[in-house]
Amino acid sequence: MKKLLFTLTSVCLLSIVSHAQYKQNAIGVRLGDADGFGAEISYQRALGDNNRLELDLGFRDSRYIDAFKITGIYQWVWNIEGGFNWFAGVGAGVGVIDYDNDYFDRFEGRDDDRVFLTVDGQIGIEYIFTEAPIQLALDIRPTLFLINDYYTDNNLDLDIAFSIRYQFD
Repeated sequence: MKKLLFTLTSVCLLSIVSHAQYKQNAIGVRLGDADGFGAEISYQRALGDNNRLELDLGFRDSRYIDAFKITGIYQWVWNIEGGFNWFAGVGAGVGVIDYDNDYFDRFEGRDDDRVFLTVDGQIGIEYIFTEAPIQLALDIRPTLFLINDYYTDNNLDLDIAFSIRYQFD
């Protein structure tokens, strides 16, 4: 009887522990406002039990602006309850922008192609489904432009985004 009780207790505890952990990898899209480049291809890699690295490749192709940006964010993850987590992180980004001088008067006299460097923060909330390996997240990412201020007036951008990712090991 003691062996049966020990076995049942062990199985229950292992299932709870394995249920609370997220997968090693996640890939999907992060959809934000246009200043944060709109759509981004997003990849997350777990680095430990409660931290991970997020890499995002954002791109923009419009009539007046062509740009791309690569952002890396180191994140800490805290469980709220069940599949709900909140996360916060810091990182950096680098990108290239090509804009039309004839359209943006304030850029007259500047080169058409510019490289920029950013410092990024991030805070958000996510839900990981137990029935399917899907992660939904809502986050806010303040971005400070260090080199070549893209086209913001104050070197600061605030990007709010919704993400959907597929998780796998």
